[in-house]
Amino acid sequence: MKLGVLFSGGKDSTYATYLAMQAGYKIECLITLASENRESFMFHTPAIEITKKQAELMNLPLVFQGTIGEKEKELKDLEKAIKFAIRKYKIQGIVTGAVESVYQSTRIQNICNNLGIECFNPLWQKDQTELLEELVKNNFEIILSGIFAYPLDKSWVGRKIDGDFIKEIKKLFEKYKINPAGEGGEFESLVINCPLFKKKLELSEINVAGEGNSWRGEFE
Repeated sequence: MKLGVLFSGGKDSTYATYLAMQAGYKIECLITLASENRESFMFHTPAIEITKKQAELMNLPLVFQGTIGEKEKELKDLEKAIKFAIRKYKIQGIVTGAVESVYQSTRIQNICNNLGIECFNPLWQKDQTELLEELVKNNFEIILSGIFAYPLDKSWVGRKIDGDFIKEIKKLFEKYKINPAGEGGEFESLVINCPLFKKKLELSEINVAGEGNSWRGEFE
């Protein structure tokens, strides 16, 4: 079956792509929504332009669709992008990196139902700590592209997800109920290397902006 991937460049959508390929599906394209609204209910926003470089490293075409990011109306832009992928790449289904967000998963499923295509969520309801451990085990090199919750601070932006990270985030879960994989919106991530890339994504500079417990990186 030919599939497109709703791709943010973060750990979940990239790992979902990897799992779909491992299961024998043919990935025809990546689909990225670039929202002008940093508080988008649907879409990952930090470092979203980097998906263009990641797509090149994966040798996959990218459907890059802009959206104002207005709640619910942004779904029309998502549907527009998926329709384009159906026409151009003949996809028969969509892969998502949804883990716990019912809001996101139900809306994507509704769009797929309306278009008569399949929707695959290979990470759905996966234990968050196990997810992080699998990423490290499968040689995914990931950094945080933004943080949005106490007690995380500016120093966490650019931090690598590794064994030490997992140990520390588990402690923060116990003390502050921080979701280990950021499923409560506590942080966003960026994959800089993985088995799907032909080489590591090189970032020359990270500019961090924000305040308090809300910081995001701009990567070049």
